Amino acid sequence: MKIERVCILGGTGFVGRHLVTAMANSGRQVRVLTRRRERHRENLVHPTVAIINTRVRDMETLARCFQDVDCVVFLPGILNQSKQVQFRDVHVEFPREVSEACIKAGVKRILHMSALNADAANGASEYLRTKGEGEDIMHLAAGTGIQVTSFRPSVIFGHDDSFFNRFADLLRISPVMPLACPNARFAPVYVGDVTGAFVNALENQVSFGKRLELCGPDVYTLKQLVEYTARMLGARRLVLPLTQGLSEAMAKVMQYAPGAPLTPDNVKSMQLDSVCRENGFAVLGMTPQSVQCIMPAALQNRTSRGQYGRYRKSANRD
Repeated sequence: MKIERVCILGGTGFVGRHLVTAMANSGRQVRVLTRRRERHRENLVHPTVAIINTRVRDMETLARCFQDVDCVVFLPGILNQSKQVQFRDVHVEFPREVSEACIKAGVKRILHMSALNADAANGASEYLRTKGEGEDIMHLAAGTGIQVTSFRPSVIFGHDDSFFNRFADLLRISPVMPLACPNARFAPVYVGDVTGAFVNALENQVSFGKRLELCGPDVYTLKQLVEYTARMLGARRLVLPLTQGLSEAMAKVMQYAPGAPLTPDNVKSMQLDSVCRENGFAVLGMTPQSVQCIMPAALQNRTSRGQYGRYRKSANRD
């Protein structure tokens, strides 16, 4: 199977921006579908990348956009739902529309971003159940001759992530951090390794039909990750672990805060370890990088010394 033209949905998000660059650097022609082209075109500049402004939730429109495409990559997902945007709409109905459009357009390859512990029948949370249902829908397309691969990553980190950076922001403003679900376990996976797995899998037959779990090399509790972030910032902070009951109570309050930083559904998701049973990187012949290899330099920019260094460089350029 030769993959030369790739269409990416969700290409303007955290993982998407990295994946667009990785796909383009691999020599592929990349098409990014978005409803707000002007907002994103400066972040996705590459000679082989085309940003298409279109109605991404219209099946007929999608089919036309997929007509000359070899592979469609589906990345959209939400961690929290609202009255306007529901899990089922993004994780189930949208994949259904994309799958049908791929079949109609004759696409031969689908790469789908799922989630670790996704399970349509027995998921611990609505997030995980809908992620699992959407994953199942995508794999049904295999019956039409499309080769499908799903990826199930643990929490994804990188310089511009919303995991370590969110905790870094909180740690900078408060000497004490009450922490919900402190014993939740994760195997954080570097965004560059996740996008590398997508590129690796494009023409790799060993990945066809697989649901690949993606984890970094080390397992941590959430408390360990927050304490590690504080150390990298050079901030002495008290991380106060909350009981299950207090975690649930905090989530009921925080779900109404701007950005819904914690919801009851999040707490349910964290009752399951976000740790791989079989790491898909081994299947692909890849070795993932550790948190310690990437995040010290990334978090250094958030320290006072790191910010001072940036100001000096900027002044010298001027």
